[in-house]
Amino acid sequence: MTSQKIVSREDWLAARKALLAKEKDLTRRRDALAAERRALPWVRIEKPYVFESPDGRQTLADLFDGRSQLIVQHFMLGPGWEEGCIGCSFCADHVDGANLHLRHHDVSFVAISRAPISEIEAFKTRMGWRFPWVSSFGSDFNYDFQVSFTPEDQARGRVVYNFEESEFLCEELAGTSVFARDETGAVFHTYSCYARGDEHLLGAYNYLDLTPKGRNETGPRHDLMDWVRLHDRYPA
Repeated sequence: MTSQKIVSREDWLAARKALLAKEKDLTRRRDALAAERRALPWVRIEKPYVFESPDGRQTLADLFDGRSQLIVQHFMLGPGWEEGCIGCSFCADHVDGANLHLRHHDVSFVAISRAPISEIEAFKTRMGWRFPWVSSFGSDFNYDFQVSFTPEDQARGRVVYNFEESEFLCEELAGTSVFARDETGAVFHTYSCYARGDEHLLGAYNYLDLTPKGRNETGPRHDLMDWVRLHDRYPA
């Protein structure tokens, strides 16, 4: 921190304006990329996925809750896990505030995990989250969207994740998928992203990126696992 260059207000303003030009360019390019994302072709969902919720069984169409767009967080919580993934939980901590607005803008949000609904509900209650969260236990959903992997995948040591073949890391991985429903009730897959693809959903990172130390991830992993904890674990 103390080794940072110290300049006059005038010199700082000149440097800030030069950076501002780059920030504006990034904003325009980000807007253009978002337009390309919206223009992607869709794939009709033919398989009749069914999920367990606290209110009983629900189809993928039911998860839209009367809206035409659905965002799914593929949350890493496998059967028998005592608690969810730290990174997925970090992302989930940002959902409830945004979801208040999404629901009023034709967008539903739901988290989906392979853990049985009783295990999901126990962890959700512990974390104090309010967003909908359902179980895909016994369904092909997680496997079809390449966020869960079989014992055969583990034995082979190779899986398809983030649209390419890679080394097996874990039986459950994270991601975000988006779906649309038309006037006839047909459901379509419009978008998915994995790995760092949904990092922009982490509002805390956007704050940290404004600060002098930035994300300050200086531990052995050089990512959020170096410092993020389940939010009820920070006092410890």
